[in-house]
Amino acid sequence: MAGQQVEVDGGIMEGGGQILRVSTALSCLLGLPLRVQKIRAGRSTPGLRPQHLSGLEMVRDLCDGQLDGAEIGSTEISFTPEKIKGGIHTADTKTAGSVCLLMQVSMPCVLFAASPSELRLKGGTNAEMAPQIDYTVMVFKPIVEKFGFRFNCDIKMRGYYPKGGGEVIIQMSPVKQLNPINLTDRGSVTKIHGRAFVAGVLPFKVAKDMAAAAVRCIRKEVRDLYVNIQPVQEPKDQAFGNGNGIIIIAETSTGCLFAGSSLGKRGVSADKVGIEAAEMLLANLRHGGTVDEYLQDQLIIFMALANGVSRIKTGPVTLHTQTAIHFAEQLAKAKFTVTKSEDEEDALKDTYIIECEGIGMKNPNL
Repeated sequence: MAGQQVEVDGGIMEGGGQILRVSTALSCLLGLPLRVQKIRAGRSTPGLRPQHLSGLEMVRDLCDGQLDGAEIGSTEISFTPEKIKGGIHTADTKTAGSVCLLMQVSMPCVLFAASPSELRLKGGTNAEMAPQIDYTVMVFKPIVEKFGFRFNCDIKMRGYYPKGGGEVIIQMSPVKQLNPINLTDRGSVTKIHGRAFVAGVLPFKVAKDMAAAAVRCIRKEVRDLYVNIQPVQEPKDQAFGNGNGIIIIAETSTGCLFAGSSLGKRGVSADKVGIEAAEMLLANLRHGGTVDEYLQDQLIIFMALANGVSRIKTGPVTLHTQTAIHFAEQLAKAKFTVTKSEDEEDALKDTYIIECEGIGMKNPNL
């Protein structure tokens, strides 16, 4: 099955773990032997970190592939994939490395497995520099399921920086093919809701203060909607370590979902955390797109694999998204175009249409 090895430069564009996730997943799906060089070359800690390594090992295991050069700090790996199989697949970052990023690399692969899969992912569920698990469940899941598959996500234990210790179990069945999506009609905002959480030793007042500050901030701009942000104390048996944070979701009349989120850090007031999330949400509501800036790049690989033309309307196209497009074109040979939106209502906004002619990947096992 192995053809010519594909060479990927891990130092270009976004230059981080994302290149590794997109290229490894596509290599696994398409049966392309892969060599990635200059991994995270420009980062303060270059090379593979624990979460990248556990993601790579997971993909290797779920297709019985061969992986060389995979160790902490390594800047070059080679990967030769084999047949994707269902069943139970486990990945443990042993750190606060994000379970959501582990899911990003493995989910596209197991969609094309021979039988149903269970992904057992361990690490941080609400960690910096990655989607929070609440985002995955509340925003990513309902939108990505429009491609024609479903998954179940059970949060067994929440884990925070720096200890991790979280665990999430994802169950999904394979598909024959993915349907294209068309997300170009934003509609109007109908509902804004969220959750502000504390875990471990942090006082409940912190959750209430984050929620109140976020509500005040949103009310300045959105006056006609009730904003419901629940303060939550995570149960002791469902959270490992200490943490606090907030996620706020806006829903529209056409089913679009946008989010703003923030995590508490030492020395940052609860109000500031709440306001940061609120401002992120408001920024995502201003640009006129149908997806927020964090969903953009996560949809690219699915658009590339789908059978037909997908379109999404976005705000400014992020570097992560440009990077995902670049590698989807290089490896999967999907065709993407990014154009400024021509719609009247977008005239004064920075709004784009990302269109993709997907490759119509077929599951060889079904």
